Amino acid sequence: MEKPEASVDELCVHTIRFLAVDAVEKARSGHPGAPLGAAPMAYVLWDRFLRHNPANPLWPNRDRFVLSMGHASMLLYALLYLTGYPLSMEEIQNFRQWGSRTPGHPERDPEVGIETTTGPLGQGFGNAVGMAIAEAFLAQRYNRPGFPVVDHYTYVMASDGDMMEGISHEAASLAGHLRLGKLIVLYDDNRVTIDGSTDLAFSEDVALRFQAYGWHVQRVADGNDLRAIEQALRRARAETERPSLIIVRTHIGYGSPYQDSERAHGEPLGPEAVRATKERLGWPLEPAFYVPQAALTHMRRAVERGRVWETEWRRTHEAWARAYPDLAAEWEMAHQRRLPEGWDADLPRFYPTEVGVATRDASSEFLNTVARRIPYLVGGSADLSHSNKTYLKGLGDFLAGHYEGRNIHFGVREHAMGTILTGMVLHGGLIAYGGTFLIFSDYMRPTLRLAAMMRIPVIYVFTHDSIGLGEDGPTHQPVEHLPSLRAIPHMTVLRPADANETVAAWHWTLQYQEGPVALVLTRQKVPVLDPERYPVWEGVSRGAYILQEATGDRPRLILIATGSEVHLALRAQTRLEAEGIPTRVVSMPSWELFERQPPAYRHHVLPPDVPARLAIEAASPLGWERWVGDHGDVLGLRRFGASAPYPVIFEKLGFTVEHVVERARRLVKGG
Repeated sequence: MEKPEASVDELCVHTIRFLAVDAVEKARSGHPGAPLGAAPMAYVLWDRFLRHNPANPLWPNRDRFVLSMGHASMLLYALLYLTGYPLSMEEIQNFRQWGSRTPGHPERDPEVGIETTTGPLGQGFGNAVGMAIAEAFLAQRYNRPGFPVVDHYTYVMASDGDMMEGISHEAASLAGHLRLGKLIVLYDDNRVTIDGSTDLAFSEDVALRFQAYGWHVQRVADGNDLRAIEQALRRARAETERPSLIIVRTHIGYGSPYQDSERAHGEPLGPEAVRATKERLGWPLEPAFYVPQAALTHMRRAVERGRVWETEWRRTHEAWARAYPDLAAEWEMAHQRRLPEGWDADLPRFYPTEVGVATRDASSEFLNTVARRIPYLVGGSADLSHSNKTYLKGLGDFLAGHYEGRNIHFGVREHAMGTILTGMVLHGGLIAYGGTFLIFSDYMRPTLRLAAMMRIPVIYVFTHDSIGLGEDGPTHQPVEHLPSLRAIPHMTVLRPADANETVAAWHWTLQYQEGPVALVLTRQKVPVLDPERYPVWEGVSRGAYILQEATGDRPRLILIATGSEVHLALRAQTRLEAEGIPTRVVSMPSWELFERQPPAYRHHVLPPDVPARLAIEAASPLGWERWVGDHGDVLGLRRFGASAPYPVIFEKLGFTVEHVVERARRLVKGG
């Protein structure tokens, strides 16, 4: 006999709880406490509100769900399995094991419904703000009366730890300012962290803080009260002018002997505690991973609901496409991240001038040339748009109630900008970039790393790239940042030498889809390489190239440089050649692109039989040994910079023709 609906609800909640408990127990590691406490709110959201299609996890108009409290990963995996995503019971039982699709913290896996990689707390929160920004922009751009082709919510589950992390403050502040009414956060207020009670370090009134940010805030006193959770979610969805925070008072490790204790947070309960928990909540002791048929049948109704929702949406989308074929064609290109035909016609081309061109200025010219041809190119800066030169002129500002603007003002929030950009790209339908000074890439480090881990094409514009920024001094002069960025797997770093290399770097970047790209640009003006003389375009796409060949058949010395230091290498070559030392100059804007070239090309540029190599870069020399070899040398920085006009700094720190020539002579003699 079928149980009444209330019993089915309870059965489903317990199924979620004990799939998590059993998986953690089998893996002998994990976090059982949060799933035990938060399962009811997760169930209500997924059963009553979340519009998704397990048969097509990439349906464009799906609601987005982000588990910012990534340690509760088994909560998400249980929901995905029970609602019919292609995540098998074998994967649930293989939790945290090599090669499984159920790692310890969620890793982006769109095919099974995992929207983003979370784990470092607060990152998912910021990603969700980015997704909500993308939804608002795309709805404004593509929706027409009677055709809501973009109309979905972004839901987040966040923990006490998420609320403590600074990134959630930054992202929440911006979300409230922008009035992102389709962003809803469920806060799992269990008041326990790894070290113990939150009273140890956290006593602020979160509700008042979010109200001050401009959020709609509600409280649910009992995290097991399904009806109260449902009513709060309905009110949140009805609030269209503000993002919503629902503070749900839960009990970590609910039902276990370790309820409300840090002991329930980050380790298995243990066999005896598992038995006690199952007995207390009326769950069968055996078998492990028990899924009642009634619970599975109920939750698998999500498959049919999703099919109906997507079918209805596709009818609307098809009618919209017939009525607005140009918009529909643009939509398809945007969601496939393809570029319109002719997008790169009439790109800026630079020729030598007396004063030179800062590469940040060349970047601006490129962006403003292509932006009108790529309507889904959207970006901004962390309060430095006029310094980073990232502003798209005449294309409006993305503001509350004016979501069509293509310039996003992130404010002085570098970390939030990074994680929001990630969310925008993950959402789909946009090409997103963000700018700040290279020195402040430190503030973005966690989100740079996660974007690279997910291999998503976020674009970072880092200007003021060296001691060349001058008088602002060492606090703003990056030294260790280039090797730090290069150390991130799947991150491509491009430091162009001049305006034409900058255009070529951007051209390559917009076509690249396999990971994030950092464009590293100068504040100061640098000479322009004559495009009629130098093979800039092909060279940039290959990461390094012979910019100026030595006289004679073979060089005795190779000067390798990046960015503004390439011009120093060219000036030094003139002196060295005059002294009878045949010298090749190699511009190396990207280590990563050069590494991807065939060995024959790499050996052509850097012949193994020419050991005398000098690398020149105004940054920490860490890593250059791979290019200069055992017999080479690096002119870099092993100290911080200084406050002075930039030509003075370069001179005082040894970035002069005389110093390069001196180091080069020693290398040639030693060879």
